[in-house]
Amino acid sequence: MNRMVVKSTVGSDGVLHLDLPMGPDEANAEVQVTVEPVANQPMTPKEWRAWVQSLAGSVTDPTFERPPQGEYEAREPLP
Repeated sequence: MNRMVVKSTVGSDGVLHLDLPMGPDEANAEVQVTVEPVANQPMTPKEWRAWVQSLAGSVTDPTFERPPQGEYEAREPLP
C-alpha cells in the first residue's frame, strides 16, 4: 500500500468527511490516518484590510483603557 496525501476542508458543521478509494486489493487492511492543518496561505491585501476592520469595536470591556504613553524625549535641534 502506498502513502496517500489527500487535502480536504472541514465542513461548516465542524466535521471532516473523507472518502478514500483504496481498491479491492486493500480490503480489510489496517491503515493509519493522520490529520494536520495545512499551513495558512498569506492573506491578500483586501483580506488583511477586512480582518483589521473587523477588529474595530471588538473590545467590549468597559474598563479597558489605553495606558499613558509617556512624553517624547527632548533632543537637540538639527543644524
